[in-house]
Amino acid sequence: MTELLSAPAFMLWGSPVSWLELVASTLALAMVGCNMREIHWGWPLAIVSSVLYVAVFAKARIYGDASLQVFFALVALWGWAQWLRGHRADGSALRVSRLSSRGIALTLLACALAWPAVALFLRRFTDTDVPWWDGFATGLSLVGQFLLGRKFIENWLIWLAVNVVSVGLFIHKGLWLTVGLYAVFAVLSVAGYLAWRQRMPSSAAAAVRA
Repeated sequence: MTELLSAPAFMLWGSPVSWLELVASTLALAMVGCNMREIHWGWPLAIVSSVLYVAVFAKARIYGDASLQVFFALVALWGWAQWLRGHRADGSALRVSRLSSRGIALTLLACALAWPAVALFLRRFTDTDVPWWDGFATGLSLVGQFLLGRKFIENWLIWLAVNVVSVGLFIHKGLWLTVGLYAVFAVLSVAGYLAWRQRMPSSAAAAVRA
């Protein structure tokens, strides 16, 4: 089965696209579509897609993103539970909301710390040739995943930054199908933000605590 999934499905701009990458990208697109509509089935799709992408990224020596997929698969269980039974600090139901000013500051701080921390780890302990770009995508994705699980609309802005940088990273690695996927993800990040803004109840227009 592993050999079959690793076999080329077709060629794209001179680089082979494996069945593994094809299936993983299809599931990832379905996942984002579910997230945009607040459909909780996006989380199990995230688990399967992430497990497949571990192999895709490890083969390309993008170890930060490969490790991130393991994290995504685990955190997806938490996110699924949050969307099914989660609530705010005040006990209210978990609905689409904005971060408070304090929440925004903490989010920016988390991004500023996660990027160099992950990049320096990758530079020290792996043979990746793109530690800082890989570290950026990995570090900010950790923050974005938390905001998504807690239904904060700002998660889409984090994903936009991650997806734009990832496009350049995957171009460098020749993962052309994934380049196209993340370009679509970048567009969907904007669409997701607009969709969640429309879905946001008037009572959630004010910023709330996590």
